[in-house]
Amino acid sequence: MDSAEYERKIAARFATFDQDGNGYIDREDFSAAAKAVLAEFGTTARSDRGQAVFAGAEAFWQGMAGIADVDGDQRVTREEFITGAAKRLRDNPQRFAEIARPFLHGVIAVADEDGLGTTPQAAARVLRVLGTPPELADDVAQALDADADGRITEDEILTAFAAYCGVEAPDA
Repeated sequence: MDSAEYERKIAARFATFDQDGNGYIDREDFSAAAKAVLAEFGTTARSDRGQAVFAGAEAFWQGMAGIADVDGDQRVTREEFITGAAKRLRDNPQRFAEIARPFLHGVIAVADEDGLGTTPQAAARVLRVLGTPPELADDVAQALDADADGRITEDEILTAFAAYCGVEAPDA
């Protein structure tokens, strides 16, 4: 991969987290993501599932800030993301996915509308509200169902998230 493609992929990862598009990642971006998921599935913030999503979003933010917020201002700039988070994404994407686990676990519980596991259709809804272009959300959600059983497990989602985050540097 050349450095232009690497920059494009890292910029896409940054934009995924910068939910409001203000040029930095902060706690509010994670809170906005939690609110969007809950609204999509009609889940109240005060419910057990709603609380799990918000607690997971906070844990995810804390993990992100811990690895990338170099100056301690409670915001991760694009530069901090590239030098901090992107390096860790590249070096250990599975560990980074583990930081996301509490949030993903909460989202999966909300999206599991029948108690049998999250369907690709529900996953597509989540992806759309988190900013995945609608024309890609269905295909991505179908790909998440690695064993093609019609349900997406937490492990399948974590594996896919780690793969998405594991961008190889151009000199790797």
